[in-house]
Formats: sequence, structure tokens, C-alpha cells
Amino acid sequence: MSGTQGFLPAWSVGDTDTVRPLPGGPWPPNLDAGWAWKGADGAGTRVCLLDSGVDLTHPAIGGVTGTFRVAVGPDGEGRVEPDDSGDSSGHGTACAGIIHALAPGTEITSVKVLTAGVHGSGPVLETALRWAVEQRFDVVNLSLSTRKAEVASLLRPLVDQAWFGGTVLVASAHNFPVLSYPWTFSSVISVASHARRDPWLYFYNPEPPALFQAHGVGVEVAWAGGTTRRVTGNSFATPHVSALAALIRSKHPGLTPFQVTTILHLTAANVAGAASDPDSEGVSR
Repeated sequence: MSGTQGFLPAWSVGDTDTVRPLPGGPWPPNLDAGWAWKGADGAGTRVCLLDSGVDLTHPAIGGVTGTFRVAVGPDGEGRVEPDDSGDSSGHGTACAGIIHALAPGTEITSVKVLTAGVHGSGPVLETALRWAVEQRFDVVNLSLSTRKAEVASLLRPLVDQAWFGGTVLVASAHNFPVLSYPWTFSSVISVASHARRDPWLYFYNPEPPALFQAHGVGVEVAWAGGTTRRVTGNSFATPHVSALAALIRSKHPGLTPFQVTTILHLTAANVAGAASDPDSEGVSR
């Protein structure tokens, strides 16, 4: 189209057009955690937890808006339907408890995709994630991954749909140095662990593929049956970042996933300048 007079490429602006202002703007010149989320409790945001279900009777959970599971019909098609069977392993309860500990005002919806052995199938995960994206949740927590390339091909268009549709996807890195999905997709906020004690402390990781590192070693969590456990794994670092994303969106509605990711980067302890030594703590509420 070179040389064509009057032609404006798609998604472009003309030389006299008014450029739309940034959602949530104007941003301060020195953006910090105080501006990003302090004073917010997650109210007005909706987080979808794709996991093993949630123990609704656990006192640390603080209520769940809805509980669902994926049912696969005789035709092989999956559908999301209400479910009251609770948590099949305790894993989902742990993640829900972490999110509500940091963002008590957010609404959590649980979709069971993992079994008692914390295993799941590709079609079930695809069905659940598609539903969550179509429901336009503010944040989806994915403390899981798959190594199957055929499942990755099903998930890739969904994570891109979420990115452009306004849903923030936060996924755990694999606990071992292997290739898995969806955390390795660039349109997903991927999370590994650090061994510091502070649940509010997180770092930007300058060495790919994981974007951030959050509290994931020796984490005391709620567990099914009204119990607690001390656990380690990237699965438990991930809901810390999901909670922060919910707090950011609670205080600044309308931000895009790109903007939320940018704010998380700018407020990370090693970027913002805090927590430079092993005994220091991050910025709390």
C-alpha cells in the first residue's frame, strides 16, 4: 500500500485524531506500591481459581462466590456446571486462602479441574479456561501446568484472547526445569518462588522464562478439612501475585493486562529498590 493517499492502516490514528487516554491514568511520575494498591482490599474484582476445588467450610477461606466443575458429556464435549463436592486434594483451598489473606474483598469463583492426585486433562482445562475468559474475570489463577504440546496448542489462543479481552492470567512455573504450559506463554504472568518470609514481597525475574518470584517456600496455608499445612512450590507463590493483581485492579479499574503486568514490574522489590537484603521485608498494605 506504499504511496496510497488517504490510506490509514488498521488500528492506527491520523495526524489530527485525539489519542485515547490511558485507562487508570494519569500515572504518577514515581509509581510505587502506595499508588498501585495500598488501601485496596480487592473489592469489586473477580478472581477465578482453576484448581482442585475449595473447602467452603474452612475458616481461612472467607467465602467463595461460586463453585463449579467441568463435566464431559458422552459426545466428549466439556461444559462448566455447578459443583458442591468441595476440594478433592486441598491444593485449591490453599490457593484460595492465600488470595483472600492478601485481598479479602475480592470475589473468588472456583472451577474444579484437578483430581485428588492433583492431575487433570487437557480438554477439561481448555473448557474451564475458555469459560473463565468468556466470563471476563479480572484475574484467573492457574497453579498448574501441562507438558503436553497438544494441550498447549489448545491453550495458546485462549491466553491470547484473555490478554486482549482484559483478563489477567497468572500461572505457576513448573517446579522442575522442564518446558510446560501455559506459564511459558508471553501473554501470561508467570510466577516462580523465593524463600523469603514476607507474603507481600515479590521480585521481578530478569532471567526468563518466569516473570516474577513470590513467597513459595515454607508457606503456611489452609488445607481441606479445616487444617493447615506448610508447603513449598510455585503453585503457592502464584496466588500471591494473583492477589496483588486483584488489588491493583480494585484500586484502578479498567487497567489492561499489559498495564497490570507493567505495574507489577515497577513495584517489584528489586525494581522499586526495596528488600535488597535477605532479612528485609517487602512493601505491605
